Amino acid sequence: QVQLVESGGGLVQAGGSLRLSCAVSGLAFGSYPMGWFRQAPGKEREFVVVTSGSGSTTYYADSVKGRFTISRDNAKNTVYLQMNSLKPEDTAVYYCAADPDGSYKDAGSYEYWGQGTQVTVSS
Repeated sequence: QVQLVESGGGLVQAGGSLRLSCAVSGLAFGSYPMGWFRQAPGKEREFVVVTSGSGSTTYYADSVKGRFTISRDNAKNTVYLQMNSLKPEDTAVYYCAADPDGSYKDAGSYEYWGQGTQVTVSS
């Protein structure tokens, strides 16, 4: 049984930082690209970033480039999202996802999802 469990969300002021974690079990973690998505109320789920199985290749959405950093620890089966210089428009539920089969920017391509963690950025 594959499980993805996010943690680290919370309330932060604009300009602040948060670090999200996603612990994965039930699959060969190092073999799978991992992505982060977010969904704000009333909006579609939005691609944030993806990393390859080794972590050597990453792609960021333009909206977060230079502020967010994805990393992974394959020994701990965990992927992280360091979020700096947060803005109110970053407020959303953040999801990690595994195993894209197709476009890495397309949420529909991912087979496995976590339950999400809320990030709220106050102005």
